[in-house]
Amino acid sequence: MTYQEALAWLYSTQQFGIKLGLENTLRLLAGLGDPQDVLKIFHVAGTNGKGSVCAMLDSVLRRAGHPTGLYTSPHLVDFRERIRVDGTMISKADAASGLTRVRELSANWDHVPTFFEICTALALRHFADAGCEYVVLETGMGGRLDATNAVEPIVSVLTPIGFDHMEWLGDTLAKIAGEKAGIIKPGVPAVSAPQLPETREVFLNRARQVGSPMTFVEEPWPGAVGLAGSHQKWNAALAATALSLAGLEIPPDHLAAGLSAVVWPGRFHRLGPKIIVDGAHNPHAMERLVDTWRSEMGDLRPLVIFGALRDKDVPGMLRQLDMIAAAYHFVPVQSARGADPSTFAEWTERPHRLFETLEAAVRAAGNFDGPLLFTGSLFLAGEVLAFFGEGNRDGPCSV
Repeated sequence: MTYQEALAWLYSTQQFGIKLGLENTLRLLAGLGDPQDVLKIFHVAGTNGKGSVCAMLDSVLRRAGHPTGLYTSPHLVDFRERIRVDGTMISKADAASGLTRVRELSANWDHVPTFFEICTALALRHFADAGCEYVVLETGMGGRLDATNAVEPIVSVLTPIGFDHMEWLGDTLAKIAGEKAGIIKPGVPAVSAPQLPETREVFLNRARQVGSPMTFVEEPWPGAVGLAGSHQKWNAALAATALSLAGLEIPPDHLAAGLSAVVWPGRFHRLGPKIIVDGAHNPHAMERLVDTWRSEMGDLRPLVIFGALRDKDVPGMLRQLDMIAAAYHFVPVQSARGADPSTFAEWTERPHRLFETLEAAVRAAGNFDGPLLFTGSLFLAGEVLAFFGEGNRDGPCSV
């Protein structure tokens, strides 16, 4: 298959939805020679901050001279963002050949592998072929039954837990934490960001059950961090602790340089002095965004261009945004899971307008003198980056 044909096939598997469980992934990996067995993996799960922590780990490891693979989701503009070696996206040729191999492997299966299962297998095979020494692997949604949990990591990393994906992971923090805790493996050190008491207890219980040394970060990183917001100091401390637990003796200057130079698009991403893009998509993440806005932008109130997926807590997000928003432009998100923006108005008392497209909302924002904030979904963040010339978007995807 050509790259475009391979991508079209991959996107066609989205019709099969999300499937929790490891059977397909293990079967794919076995057919690909079990590439995960030759990789040293940092496995990262949580509700918010996963991508930022992954980017920090990758940045430090590369700064210290270690060939490193980075697997994250979703992508914002280009599918190949998900799979990077030493900061470089997988080539179109390698993606096409890898996807062709996976398609051939699974052609006669009764249960076709899902989009995310295919991506995970493709990534691990690519990292092994590229000679990566370390891999930073972000879970897609949960942990216990997430496709990425087919690996045996050297450290399990847990970011803050909040309410998200509740239809899959449970309707209490304890249930959600229980799914995330599934990445804690027997004898493998685990490190967590500070957690609420009910979440902390779940992690401690899991660690005791499997004999995993469990550490909680207690202080934020004292140095500079390349990403905006006080919460990123805690993410940096989490990344630094994970590296230490892996037994890596990172020179202090490489650790500091890697954390201060980290870049992660879509997280308080500045497209100009008064244009901010942030992929916050649940109330916990939105609370962090509001705090960061106040610290970075002071009392300035933005026009918020907002779109979300229908399985997200839109009322909770808008309650947070109301604290800083001057007004809203509500827009659809280009995804089969996109929420109807006409339903958003009932959740805010701020002035608001409804638009059928992102382009129309941006054009109408030209009359606003203050800053613009695009938020509500990573899918929307990707649309915005593509709209402002950050690349040609491959298309929406489910995870």
